[in-house]
Amino acid sequence: MHDNVKISVKVNAPIEKVWDAITNREQMKEWYFNIPDFELKEHTAFNFFEGEDKKLHHHCEIVEIIPQKKLKHSWTYPDYTHDKTLVKWELQPENNGTLVTLTHKGLENFDHLGADFKKENFQNGWDEILNKALKNFVEN
Repeated sequence: MHDNVKISVKVNAPIEKVWDAITNREQMKEWYFNIPDFELKEHTAFNFFEGEDKKLHHHCEIVEIIPQKKLKHSWTYPDYTHDKTLVKWELQPENNGTLVTLTHKGLENFDHLGADFKKENFQNGWDEILNKALKNFVEN
């Protein structure tokens, strides 16, 4: 069985604004994470930290870019595992706004890491990020 998370949200903002929000590191730190080494370039790695003490290290590598349509990158926790998952952001124009769809595939690769890395936690986290943080950022 594959553990995937897929969330879609309609935002009242043009696709260009949403693309900038998910690919511009200065904008990303306003609503997502502070990712100082993020560079919008295929095969480029980036890192960020989360958690109350900012110790949970995320390592990602961009695998595909289709400007203003798709951003796909790997996602792993190098302090815990070499196993990877895949995150895909897709943008589509819809009724004077943008439909944002995020798919996080391969979460079964993190099953051995314990309860904090279960599908439900990713579902809740991505839901909060898309439906609250991103939506509020691009609509205001």
